[in-house]
Amino acid sequence: MDVDPDDVFRDEEDDPENDLYQERQSSKELVVFLVDASPKMFSITCPGEDEENTSHFHVAVSSVAQSIKVQIINRPYDEIAICFFNTKEKKNLQDLNGVYVFNVPEREQLDNLTARFIKEFDRVEESFSKVIGSEFGIVPGSRDNSLYNALWVAQALLRKGSAKTADKRILLLTNEDDPFGNIKGVTKLDMARTTLQRAKDAQDLGISIELLPLSSPNEEFNVSTFYADLIGLEGDELVQFMPLAGERFEDLNKQLRKRMFKKRRVRRIIFTVAGGLSIELNTYALIRPTVPGTITWLDSVTNLPLKAERSFICADTGSIIQEPPKRFQTYKNEDIKFTIEELSEIKKVSTGSLRLLGFKPLSCLKDYHNLKPSTFVFPSDEEVIGSTCIFIALHRSMIRLKRFAVAFFGSSSRPQLVALVAQEEVTYGGGQIEPPGMHMIYLPYSDDIRPIEELHSDTSGMMPLANDEQIEKATALVKRVDLRDFSVCQFSNPALQSHYAVVQALALDEDEMPEIHDETLPDEEGMSRPGIAKAMEEFKICVYGENYDEEEEKAGNAKGAKKRKTEEAAVSKAAYYDWSKLADDGKLKDLTVQELKSYLTANKLTVAGKKEVLITRILTHLGK
Repeated sequence: MDVDPDDVFRDEEDDPENDLYQERQSSKELVVFLVDASPKMFSITCPGEDEENTSHFHVAVSSVAQSIKVQIINRPYDEIAICFFNTKEKKNLQDLNGVYVFNVPEREQLDNLTARFIKEFDRVEESFSKVIGSEFGIVPGSRDNSLYNALWVAQALLRKGSAKTADKRILLLTNEDDPFGNIKGVTKLDMARTTLQRAKDAQDLGISIELLPLSSPNEEFNVSTFYADLIGLEGDELVQFMPLAGERFEDLNKQLRKRMFKKRRVRRIIFTVAGGLSIELNTYALIRPTVPGTITWLDSVTNLPLKAERSFICADTGSIIQEPPKRFQTYKNEDIKFTIEELSEIKKVSTGSLRLLGFKPLSCLKDYHNLKPSTFVFPSDEEVIGSTCIFIALHRSMIRLKRFAVAFFGSSSRPQLVALVAQEEVTYGGGQIEPPGMHMIYLPYSDDIRPIEELHSDTSGMMPLANDEQIEKATALVKRVDLRDFSVCQFSNPALQSHYAVVQALALDEDEMPEIHDETLPDEEGMSRPGIAKAMEEFKICVYGENYDEEEEKAGNAKGAKKRKTEEAAVSKAAYYDWSKLADDGKLKDLTVQELKSYLTANKLTVAGKKEVLITRILTHLGK
């Protein structure tokens, strides 16, 4: 039985005002993939992962397939639709030419991902030419506009849900930078204008359109020809986007995965400055631990999710209690009863807003004051107009004066002191590396800080110290094994990847497990390079000498550790007895051989011989 059915004493992670809870409950995403299926996508090839030439269509389909496999694990509640345009066959609710919405039975066209949908999409290339077919949807002498139709179908699919509760996106994959290149004159201008207007209508409804261009080895995708206007690129954004179009195709998976996991707002908070002046802030979780998804209990027969129900039964009558349970606290032999509302009010310490207390110099903020991953805050004028203006004034003043703000913040059950540290915008090559804003660092209370225990504060004659030569060799080794351009973003969690691979293989009935590359394993090939090998050998000789044998050392250490444990146990056992009194009373003979040996071992005496010999040895040591 659940002792806290109403979550009055819930953990912080389950608190609706907690950042992690807010992040889990943040708005879901509705995504439509628009994949170009024109003959040009099949005719142009590029080097694939195995260095063999592969078509753009294969690259696009395999990238989408990989993306949805990741998506069903990380964001299972998001809804996905996949549309092909420039197709012979048509399949869409609007009955528009050249657009085929891929789907499987018992699933809506825009819906949660299922194992069957992923399995069928994995095999779509095998029967594509026979079932769907490919043809140019924009040709001279015809008013058909497959790109316009595709945007129309995608917009219709994304009518589901509100833009306030769901992020709606269209991801367009194509290798044609000028879809109206074969059309001339007024017709071309008219078709381009109507297509751009259709895209603008979608964007006005809160739908973002993103382009994933596919370039050929000999010809770069020119986004300026048409798509810059369609997705709204200009100035620095256009300059920043151009290098992306020229990247190799094997990077498409990374691009798509990066875009699928866009930064999302965790929650909106009110920042009270002073005198009733408040501004609105959006918070973003930049770093959070990634863990496997929660376990869902299934019925063993139907394989459907189980719904848990809870009832309270009276211990005296055995009947189900209909009234809401009450809590009590015993005080002076009397049970004081509390309602759920009263307990919640007792627990409530803070309203959850952010309240400014003052400012301190940045030098006062120490590294060890960082209690948990910080939260990034950025102003918003959605509810409180003028928030951005006030935030910018505070931001610039804090940077100029080199100060940080101290504020009071927290959920109703865990209020905290926080430091707001202003961050300047960092740009490189026309692109933004770090955005302007503030980092909200969670500060510890005095109770949270623990003193450091210095186990070996006095090293005189106690521990060996490295000499100058050993330090010099160690320095040379460290320089040799330097990880240039190191970033934690280069390494995936091998335990998580293995878990996902098992889940994927079971869900899709795959015969073989996907191969997992553990990026945390040492680079044996790199470590065996002559320069590094020489530096390691010189360091080892300098510390251990030329005749050092690692295997013998390990064996010796194991024996030494076992001997130390035996001696420690003997000292502990021998301390139970008053050996001098036992010797005077003649009661040593009543002890067992093991007990006698514990005294001898504790005093580093030999333990060989029979019981009488051991007793004589103890009496001699005691001076009896």
